[in-house]
Amino acid sequence: MTDQNTIPSQTADRRQILTALAAGAAMPVLASCGASPAQAKDFPIELTEAQWRKKLTKDQFWILREAGTERRFSSPLNDEKRKGTYHCAGCDNAIYSSRTKYDSKTGWPAFWAAIEKGAVGTSVDFKIGYPRTEVHCADCGGHLGHIFSDGPEPTGQRHCINGLAMEFKPA
Repeated sequence: MTDQNTIPSQTADRRQILTALAAGAAMPVLASCGASPAQAKDFPIELTEAQWRKKLTKDQFWILREAGTERRFSSPLNDEKRKGTYHCAGCDNAIYSSRTKYDSKTGWPAFWAAIEKGAVGTSVDFKIGYPRTEVHCADCGGHLGHIFSDGPEPTGQRHCINGLAMEFKPA
């Protein structure tokens, strides 16, 4: 006689097997999330890993070439108020203008648009398990940051950019 609150062992075994199979099938997908920076296309400026390491600081290499993220509020560019242009630290491509910079209160330099169409590119990033829009330099493919849809008018976008990925050139 079986207690009504007890699951027969045959059913429990079947559930355990199905759960294990589902988890096993999901592992390759989950393991691939954020496995590599979004560098799936060719860029006008291409250097070897050794050349990038020689050209960039250790932290710049980590951000631009390995899609790292600097600590919040660590960039002096957060407080930069002068007129000028922000360039990719990897290749000197002009990517943002001081005219579109604003204080997003997030701890990273923020812009509501790139300096011009084609200055930056985007791809989908699953690094933290869900899709985000990664923004990269259109010339060298360096990871700059991410774009979110909570920015000010006229675009409604927030380009949240690592300060170490840029160099500021005053007007």
